[in-house]
Amino acid sequence: MSSVTPVRFPEHRPQLQVTWSDPETSATGFVVVDRLVCGIATGGLRTRAGCTMEEVADLASEMSLKTALYGLPVGGAKGGIDYPSDAPDVDEVRERFLLAVKPLLDSVWATAGDLGTPQARLDGVFQRAGLGSSSMRAPLQRSDDPEAEAARVGRLFADVDEGLLMSDLIGGYGVAEATLQAMVLLQLEPAATRAVVQGFGAMGGSTALYLHRAGVKVVALSDARGLIVNTARGLDVPVLLATRQPGGVIDRSRLRVDDTEAPLDAWLDIETDVLVPAAVSYTIDERNCDAVSARLVVEAANVPVTVAAEQRLVDRGVVVIPDFVANAGPAAWAWWVMFGCVQGPEDARQMLSAHIRPVVASLMMAWVNGQPSLRVAAREIAERNLAIAEAKYGGVTPAMPLFTAGAAAAAGSLEQTA
Repeated sequence: MSSVTPVRFPEHRPQLQVTWSDPETSATGFVVVDRLVCGIATGGLRTRAGCTMEEVADLASEMSLKTALYGLPVGGAKGGIDYPSDAPDVDEVRERFLLAVKPLLDSVWATAGDLGTPQARLDGVFQRAGLGSSSMRAPLQRSDDPEAEAARVGRLFADVDEGLLMSDLIGGYGVAEATLQAMVLLQLEPAATRAVVQGFGAMGGSTALYLHRAGVKVVALSDARGLIVNTARGLDVPVLLATRQPGGVIDRSRLRVDDTEAPLDAWLDIETDVLVPAAVSYTIDERNCDAVSARLVVEAANVPVTVAAEQRLVDRGVVVIPDFVANAGPAAWAWWVMFGCVQGPEDARQMLSAHIRPVVASLMMAWVNGQPSLRVAAREIAERNLAIAEAKYGGVTPAMPLFTAGAAAAAGSLEQTA
């Protein structure tokens, strides 16, 4: 598609930005509440060396779009800690950070695991800090029976499917569903389609699994140690996932004789139809975007493609499914659990598919009909939904019971078409 003048969206400033300095280490932490809807904003806590306020604000804004696009009556937020995620004392740093921002956790910020912050580790830090058993502290405290709700949510959050926690699977399932729906309009048959997935953590590993299950040939996977490639017959994703080591590292002893290894930076050199960046932010930029061979890029990581790089891809006719469309699964699932909309893995998958596939189909049609990109079309829907949600629920204060504020009934009910 040719480039056209982008739609101009209203200027928006975050409602709250907080910076924390650790008194015991060099760590710096950030919280950005982009918007409040029903008096709540949701978004994970990432931990990585080099994390910045600008990065966290960018991600918080994406969370607002994500929740609005999928009809979740909550706003967007994000937390970040500039500290190595593998440092021996990282959980102690997280604990001090959480205690420092406890007023936000008590009232408006519902957080979760994110890049560098496994959900199980985060829940453990919450418990040791005396903040309860769940990182969804703020909404749980606003239920009619916080103890019973916490037990129910904890039980569903502990659901295991495919031998893995649902929290580690549902995100990749949504990314795969978005990919498969886009492939329909691009006339890419799964059996004749190649995919490269960058990253083999929770999001990348589950995306690769569900693409493989659909018949897509996953020809390359990357982890922190490099790239695993098999362009002839594709990789045996289930085996690699079942034997995956901590940190999303592929067990090289389980490679087949014709699987090969390549340097990490070779992931864009592999000829492919579908490219799924599922590792870190800003990994495709102006310096390397011209190496992308795929017809379809699906953002599984948060903000993996820079604005300028995406424009160059779009100018070449590459379809880019933005992160707040493709990777909404974990946020949507968590809130559907909170509101009692899902009771187990199977209905969670069915509900997510029923939301993501129509959205992607609508965005693809808007693109065919002249929208400059799927991001523009998706953001237009999200902005309309945000206006509706803020008008209807924006006045709900953090003191009011969230579960009796009409929020549960509204889940998934807002507009999803371009």
